[in-house]
Amino acid sequence: MVTSSAAEVGHATLRGTPVVPGLAFGPVLLVAHEVSPAAVVAYAGHDDVESALTAYDAAAQAVAEGFTAKAARASGAATEVLTASAGLTRDKGLRQAVATRVEGGAPLLEAVHEGVAQFVDVFTAMGGLMAERATDLLDIERRLVARLVGEPEPGVVLPEAASVLVAADLAPADTAGLDPDVVLALVTEKGGATSHTAIIARQLGIPCVVGVAGAMGLEPGTSVLVDAIAGTVESGVDADAATARVEADRAARAATDSWTGPAATTDGVRVKLLANVADGESARHAAGAPVVGVGLFRTELCFLDRRDEPSVEQQAAIYGEVLDAFAGEDRYVVVRTLDAGSDKPIAFATLDDEENPALGVRGLRLSVHNPGLLERQLDGIAAAASASATETWVMAPMVATIAEAREFAEQVRARGLKAGVMVEVPSAALLADRVLEVVDFLSIGTNDLTQYTMAADRLASDLAHLTDPWQPAVLQLIAATAAAGQRAGKPVGVCGEAAADPLLAVALIGMGITSLSMAAAAVRAVGAQLSSVSSDTCRAAAEAALAAPDPMAGRDAVRAVVS
Repeated sequence: MVTSSAAEVGHATLRGTPVVPGLAFGPVLLVAHEVSPAAVVAYAGHDDVESALTAYDAAAQAVAEGFTAKAARASGAATEVLTASAGLTRDKGLRQAVATRVEGGAPLLEAVHEGVAQFVDVFTAMGGLMAERATDLLDIERRLVARLVGEPEPGVVLPEAASVLVAADLAPADTAGLDPDVVLALVTEKGGATSHTAIIARQLGIPCVVGVAGAMGLEPGTSVLVDAIAGTVESGVDADAATARVEADRAARAATDSWTGPAATTDGVRVKLLANVADGESARHAAGAPVVGVGLFRTELCFLDRRDEPSVEQQAAIYGEVLDAFAGEDRYVVVRTLDAGSDKPIAFATLDDEENPALGVRGLRLSVHNPGLLERQLDGIAAAASASATETWVMAPMVATIAEAREFAEQVRARGLKAGVMVEVPSAALLADRVLEVVDFLSIGTNDLTQYTMAADRLASDLAHLTDPWQPAVLQLIAATAAAGQRAGKPVGVCGEAAADPLLAVALIGMGITSLSMAAAAVRAVGAQLSSVSSDTCRAAAEAALAAPDPMAGRDAVRAVVS
């Protein structure tokens, strides 16, 4: 939506979904991602099938190695998505799709384009998390073509002067390499609150607004004010006024960065802040943040590049690194069992050729036909917990029924550990009272809960307003789950991206959520916000959010309560 003011000629406002809070003012730098048309036209091609496929294999290997090298320099979410992109580049199915077309007489560049297009269509039709890989595939195609025609791989070229980066979309390889010192803010036309761009931008601490219709129509070099709290991009603003707003925001963020915890409301109600981690390295990094432990250890991310299932002993060593990073009084780690499937295929765990993996055999459902997979993982977790001084909780993803929750809890408790499940499927939220009769705790995964509640692919920019965790229906399910926890006297946390939103965090605590788990980079902003309000304010914020008719109204209502 574009609005203009008669009082200020040329003033216009674009609106999107804010995902990383902050204000920035600077010139627009439009990002293009295409290989030079002249180089494509000049490409001579190959005389035979063998030489064409040899060239393809060399290009794919080079692109994959580039992703792997970037993953090694990154951490957390950036490492996860770059590693997955490296695997996708080496995918045998993609190679076969290209080979089939080359053997049928198609030139190599055409074969690459059609092979990638085939997979893009398949992933897009699957919807859900798999559709998010379409952006990654198109990025891989551009890099392959560049390698084949002898050009540098395309992507973001960091500006010499500090700028606002504006793009139709950004691939993980581009976002992970951004420098917060020169990239003032990110604005994309596509994507939602849980897209790869949003997750990595949050880790880097770069103000970010996604799903901004018309963003690529901004004039390069024009100064814009990005308000990634309200979700607006304004052009034609007074430079002095914009600079003053940015400076005020910078001062507020500096104060936030100095916050050291512990998190508690002004009337002394303590709030548990936890970190989301992927492996020992990210756990050791997160341990330095003002957190009381880990609320989400994504175990599947340790195994994305493994063909064979690790032994119980190998798993115990991997999990032990995370547990040992949080050894100490009053600290604990929540381990999530394999959330394999959908956009996180693991060779030794997930099924091939599912029609809709996001709604298929993923998470706990994998144990139905392969019970040994779960049993061995629980044995590995139990062994790691036994060797560590860190309190260990275990939870299962994609739980939809009471029977699933009960059976999982029995297996976990038999190993002497605390058992819980994730609330991602709406049925689990609706049955929260009864699920809590058989488990010790619940953790709400707002990314999937939002997608499944709203029946909206979280990648689709046209549906970004639906994949917003501020959606009233999603908040109602969160509030109902939290209320069930209060009645049962058992903890209910939030470990999805919603926990990293300082404003939403106030409302979540007001609903009765007992812990918030997020990327380590978001902890101080959330903690500082919660420590500036009373528990009465949190409850008022919850009421305001739940009463709002839409996400933007919810944000405005809670902001009015908090300010």
